[in-house]
Amino acid sequence: MKIFKRILLGLVIFIVAVVALFLICIGPWPVYTPGDFTQESFYKEAIAAIDANAKQSDISGAPSQLMAGWATRIMTPNVGVPMGGYGARPDGKKSRGVRDELKARAIVFSDGKDTVVVLGLDMLIVPPNIAEMTVAKVAAQTPLTSNDFYFAASHTHCGPGGFAPGLASKISAGDYDPAVPEFLSTTFADAIVEAYSTMKPAQFAYGYVDAPQFIRNRTRDAAVDSFLNYMVVEQEGGRRCYVTRWSAHPTIFGSDMMEFSAEFPGEMARYIEQKTNGTAIYLGGGLGSMSPRAPDAPTTSERVTAYGQLLGQLVLDNTNDLAFNSFAEVASVRVPVGVPAAQARPLSPKWRLSPVASKILGIPQEGWVQGVRVGGVVLVGMPFDTSGELTREWRIQAEQEGWDLWVTSFSGAYLGYMSPDRYYNVVDDKGRLDYETGLMGWLGPQTEAYFASLMKQMIRNFGSPPPALSAVTAPAAV
Repeated sequence: MKIFKRILLGLVIFIVAVVALFLICIGPWPVYTPGDFTQESFYKEAIAAIDANAKQSDISGAPSQLMAGWATRIMTPNVGVPMGGYGARPDGKKSRGVRDELKARAIVFSDGKDTVVVLGLDMLIVPPNIAEMTVAKVAAQTPLTSNDFYFAASHTHCGPGGFAPGLASKISAGDYDPAVPEFLSTTFADAIVEAYSTMKPAQFAYGYVDAPQFIRNRTRDAAVDSFLNYMVVEQEGGRRCYVTRWSAHPTIFGSDMMEFSAEFPGEMARYIEQKTNGTAIYLGGGLGSMSPRAPDAPTTSERVTAYGQLLGQLVLDNTNDLAFNSFAEVASVRVPVGVPAAQARPLSPKWRLSPVASKILGIPQEGWVQGVRVGGVVLVGMPFDTSGELTREWRIQAEQEGWDLWVTSFSGAYLGYMSPDRYYNVVDDKGRLDYETGLMGWLGPQTEAYFASLMKQMIRNFGSPPPALSAVTAPAAV
């Protein structure tokens, strides 16, 4: 009898210990209600960091001759390297072939005082380790420093995986392989160094096409970021680069696709390059909640091609009669910023994962914000799948102030999804949160307000916009 009691007691202690350990390491923990984030130390430190970093740029109010250069490198890894994008892929997400080459494209702008590089990459996200390695390799060969970089990913779900340590990365991108970030960062650095070394006097023009019929809100019946942005940069001698931004998720291919592909962004860039003999750089915009409305075609691969070519033709149709400008202010900001405590809610709007779970998953404790000014164009990079509803609202507000604002995602860090704060506690008829505000809304109910405040601070530091907005606007043909 005593033996039985000891066994029973031991079993009870074991169960209690397991439950306690589970609650400590996983949860659920009650959600917290944050106070005024503007009074938090992380906010004050972020604002101070933006102001200090911005002072490294010389905003004179007297635009100088624009200089620009660009370059491309193939960044397709070896077949067998995991693919990044879908957790449901079989066989450790190992790639089985190459449908089309992945590309890293860099463009460098300078006004003779300040220089910035914008990097468009055919991959899911730009993780911090690769961004840091790229900065270090370029800094060893040029005068460029960390705040001169602007990272953007196309968000193809058929790009390289294995790029970062941590459980969250493993779930979406397979087992970490240190050879992957080494290969990618070297490739990116090579493209940047060539772009920097080939700068020449240049002129530029920019505009956008409003194309709501080619994008949809996959999460709710609400607005879409339907602005297809473009900038055409022409070097002395006539060589051209087309920089574009669009907000639809490159998810026409599903998790059964096991070959590397740049998806429709790659098709769009290739189409523009073939038609113009120039270079085309694609930047993923406000991808949160945004999905493509691709044309029907016999196969998925043909739908990818058709959609990319459709977007490419929209750009070309609106870049035939441009008013170019040879003078521009160039400036940049890029800083790490603190973030609120993680508050992922995978099961219930009232319960969150524990802080320990966030560390186990590898959720970063800081993000990066970045901004670039080229004349009247301002690029702002966020460390999220940033909601297209937000990027649409912000662009319209900025246009009223004289800026042509392009907000992009994946700024050398990844902090989940940023949805509008107004949706934070919205549930369906079964009391469930959607994927983007629940499982992937990592930072709580004031994420939008906090990062919008940082964005506005960056833009304020870029001085005054040109006297008149020179963007060309046009609706897309139906």
